[in-house]
Amino acid sequence: MPINQPSGQIKLTNVSLVRLKKAKKRFEIACYQNKVQDFRKGVEKDLDEVLQIHQVFTNVSKGLVAPKDDLQKCFGTTELDPIIEEIMKKGEIQLSEKERQLMINKINNELLTIVSAKCINPKSKKRYPPTMIHKALNELKFSPVLNKSTKIQALDAIKLLVSKQIIPIVRAKMRVKISLNVAEIETIDKIKILINDNSPQNNGEINWIFNGLIDPVTYRDLVNLCDGKGTIQVLDMAVIDDSN
Repeated sequence: MPINQPSGQIKLTNVSLVRLKKAKKRFEIACYQNKVQDFRKGVEKDLDEVLQIHQVFTNVSKGLVAPKDDLQKCFGTTELDPIIEEIMKKGEIQLSEKERQLMINKINNELLTIVSAKCINPKSKKRYPPTMIHKALNELKFSPVLNKSTKIQALDAIKLLVSKQIIPIVRAKMRVKISLNVAEIETIDKIKILINDNSPQNNGEINWIFNGLIDPVTYRDLVNLCDGKGTIQVLDMAVIDDSN
């Protein structure tokens, strides 16, 4: 079934294909370039802004629409929106070699900026420039990929750099403010261990306020400790600690 309009066949331009193989069948959707990544990041939620044509194909270039029987068998439904969303999230973006390299370069630059902002040299207390981070990651054979968010890849890169220490590097500290309404000594003591605050405020028997630096890897532990007992507020995502 060709893709036709009254004026004739549609010529797809500036198109990115997303392809998903499921139950030995191939399904494709035609999207606008860059919009797929926006959708995956949650920046774009409107399918009509992402899709060139609101349809599922077996072959976009030939205009072959996927049969409803195949959709039902492979996805358990013939409703297009949930099928398109699954293809969008799980499918492989089909790019030309030039487009792929441009996208990889973009992700790599964003990744290096994140790592540079979140890490420091523990000796000099200074951040590494992205060029130095890039050189270290190359030595560790770390390369960005297209089907994973830049933020997650940046965190993976930080874990690798910190564990291998081919350059002296640590995560910068986070500054947080914790307000508690509990009298549980055990909870207070655990928080004191995790946060660098030499003078927490105790306004009465059960009112505690901590304002200090933490290791980012302990943030989730603090959130769990504060659950139902108070609040935790992030004041700064990356602080250089000059106290040592």
